[in-house]
Amino acid sequence: MSPESTGQNEHYLHVARRRFRAWRGDRPFWAGLFTILGGAPIAYFPYADLHLGNMTLTMSTTAGAGSLIIGVLLITLGLTMWFHHIVRVFAGVAAILLALISIPVANIGGFVIGFVFALIGGALSVSWAPGETGSDEDPLDEQDPRRTSLEKDLPYEDALHGAAVPQQAAGPDPAADADAGRHRAG
Repeated sequence: MSPESTGQNEHYLHVARRRFRAWRGDRPFWAGLFTILGGAPIAYFPYADLHLGNMTLTMSTTAGAGSLIIGVLLITLGLTMWFHHIVRVFAGVAAILLALISIPVANIGGFVIGFVFALIGGALSVSWAPGETGSDEDPLDEQDPRRTSLEKDLPYEDALHGAAVPQQAAGPDPAADADAGRHRAG
């Protein structure tokens, strides 16, 4: 190893943390996390047993199947926000609707805990927008390999100067003169 190669000397935790931060920045991470945290109590509470000494308190209700379905769907939508962030708006709207449905179906939305988390996660997912790439100062950077040689020669203001609608040639149109400017059908 040479002193110039600093990448090999970095600790693997620093590299993993940097990769995770880059991954997290490209998707609605917090929206998915809140949606998953909202689905967990909604699915868990109807099947939970509370032990108080020798007494067992079972919270089984008629909402068990509906709560399980809503909770699993919310967890699935949270994972969808992470791994298929292109459908983030659909997943966010679906999470909001499932959170609202969980109030009457799933023990007041998982005792309001799951409802609030799923509602916040859905709202974050709908409002999330991907970050912009590149610099704000000069969108057409001189060192950008995507720029064509013509764009590199022109200043930034003139880069799109010729991108307008092409001008028509002036002069008589022989096709228009043949039928006195009318269409063939008319």
